[in-house]
Amino acid sequence: MAAFECKYYQRLEGEAVQCLLCPHHCRIANGKTGICRSRRNHHGVLISEVYSKPCALAIDPVEKKPLYHFHPGTTCLSIACTGCNFHCRNCQNHDISQAAPNDADHYELQPNEVVALCMKHKCPGIAYTYTEPLTYIEYIMDTARLAHENGLWNILVTAGYVCQEPLADLLPFIDAANIDLKSFSDDIYQRVSGGHLSTVLNTILAMRDAGVWIELTNLIIPGINDDMRMIRQMCRWLSDNELSENPLHFSRFFPRYKMSNLPPTPIHTLKQAQQVAYEEGLKHVYLGNV
Repeated sequence: MAAFECKYYQRLEGEAVQCLLCPHHCRIANGKTGICRSRRNHHGVLISEVYSKPCALAIDPVEKKPLYHFHPGTTCLSIACTGCNFHCRNCQNHDISQAAPNDADHYELQPNEVVALCMKHKCPGIAYTYTEPLTYIEYIMDTARLAHENGLWNILVTAGYVCQEPLADLLPFIDAANIDLKSFSDDIYQRVSGGHLSTVLNTILAMRDAGVWIELTNLIIPGINDDMRMIRQMCRWLSDNELSENPLHFSRFFPRYKMSNLPPTPIHTLKQAQQVAYEEGLKHVYLGNV
């Protein structure tokens, strides 16, 4: 199959390119990839090495995304390709999110085949999930467009680290999203994930303005982002930005990947965070991984 040329990049001198998909703005030499590992410079052309090559397929309940207020009781076809533009030290899917395309087995599925598979199994929608779907945005865009044409809805499960132009191109085809709001501290974002908080907040607001149904997940990690003052600031920001009716999922951390030395989140910490959220005006606050 011919290589698929990415959108959102510019060519530089000497066959170098600069990716414009996310705020990393990776400058990529010929033969190399960006931080996400899935977008490679091939002689001055940025190509997606995962287009039509999902590494994971499953049928999930929509609540697993987690989405509790979007078609509850239904299923979705979950699909993922390798790669992520974050390097979270606690990643539970690091075997595929932190892998190069050739390091994981994959299927060959064109967008029309994904839609046909979804309809064959009578799933009303497709979820782009498990890794960071925005790193294979071209594949999502083509698949999601066909999904809408066939009466299916599209779910995005994302960390939200993307530039506004590609996000705006994608949002007309997205019906619901769960956004992983990792903390309300830029310092923690940089240390734990390798990104910036402001970009994620801008993504949330862009989705709100586009009419996408939003639910948010905050994984509480002991000693990292469990400060109740910070959690209160986060909840107040959500309330102040017309998101008080959108569910917030506080999720329990378990030792994973490069944070295997930390203990699981105490249940009382999650309950304390839930109470703080209610005090700040949030209406639907759930506890996950308990």
